[in-house]
Amino acid sequence: MREALALAREMLGLTSPNPAVGCLIVRDGRVVGRGATARGGRPHAETQALAEAGEHARGATAIVSFEPCAHQGQTPPCARALIEAGIARVVIGCTDPYPAVRGRGIAMLRRAGIETVVGVLEQDCRRLNEGFIMRVTRGRPFALLKLAMTLDGRIAAANGDSHWVSSPASRRLVHQWRRECDAVIVGAGTVIADNPRLTCRLPGGRDPLRVVVDSRLRCPPEQRVFRQRSAAPTLLATAAEHVRRAQRRYGERTTIVGLPRSSRGLDLKRLMRELARRGVCRVMFEGGAHLAASALAAGIIDRVAFFLAPKILGSGMPAVDGLSAATMRRALPVAATTAQAVGDDWLIQGDIVTDRRRSAFAGDRSVSASA
Repeated sequence: MREALALAREMLGLTSPNPAVGCLIVRDGRVVGRGATARGGRPHAETQALAEAGEHARGATAIVSFEPCAHQGQTPPCARALIEAGIARVVIGCTDPYPAVRGRGIAMLRRAGIETVVGVLEQDCRRLNEGFIMRVTRGRPFALLKLAMTLDGRIAAANGDSHWVSSPASRRLVHQWRRECDAVIVGAGTVIADNPRLTCRLPGGRDPLRVVVDSRLRCPPEQRVFRQRSAAPTLLATAAEHVRRAQRRYGERTTIVGLPRSSRGLDLKRLMRELARRGVCRVMFEGGAHLAASALAAGIIDRVAFFLAPKILGSGMPAVDGLSAATMRRALPVAATTAQAVGDDWLIQGDIVTDRRRSAFAGDRSVSASA
């Protein structure tokens, strides 16, 4: 199952709106077929593994990280393909919450007399596809908040300079996360101050959807995020009353989404639902401080990843600006925290615990928090 997960992980971020799945076909202790869900979600992992195994699949064991589909979509059901190939045993990492599947693939295999084991490395399998699971079960993408800060919690100097807070190794890791995410989200302040491209600059990487949150259309249309050549589009989220002006201002290369206002600017919950509707499973909030506070206050952040650089500014922009807990008891709790050295920095990661999820995370420190 770990090898199946490794196959799936290589395709993370490339298969949306489908989950990233890995599959092995094993016969007489030897792997005779391997497969992973392809770019765009098709063909599925089981189909590719069976094709590689050929006649060796008969009587073999299939190890698959996600429940095989049981419905006729743009491809035939994978559970049916396993049955017809003569697979004798199927080992499944976790069930698929998608309503058209949700236990039906397992039931189909068992009705065909195939021994079916479910729940092997289940937490790891669910964690790998937490974006897909979140979109299916809660109607929004999984959200990671990434910030790079000094030891005293500053993301920029008093004059706005932020190049560079973190180490080259940390920045390379962020580019890997961009490849794995379907979208990256920044605020207008970050676009104005840093003029980012928001692309993945790893060899063979792919760019995520670039999302700019700008309620007042403060961003100059000349900024690189609106002009950068990329296969990935740029989406500008602004107030509903500014949509027509935004379309004229930023041109046809930028998709404009109008949102209702909230007490903190724009309705970020509505933005997340809109991204899910577009097939986005996993997003990364990259800045700035006001957007981070708004996203945390809206309850849409699932995990935080803070890079701590061995520097002290003493003044400057705080990492989260505008989120104010009156007492320590009201601070947002973070669970399943991990710490690791990345270059000269320390990376602290953890899951935001809401009241709804507090009991589920309590005491659970066994699950990897890698993004």
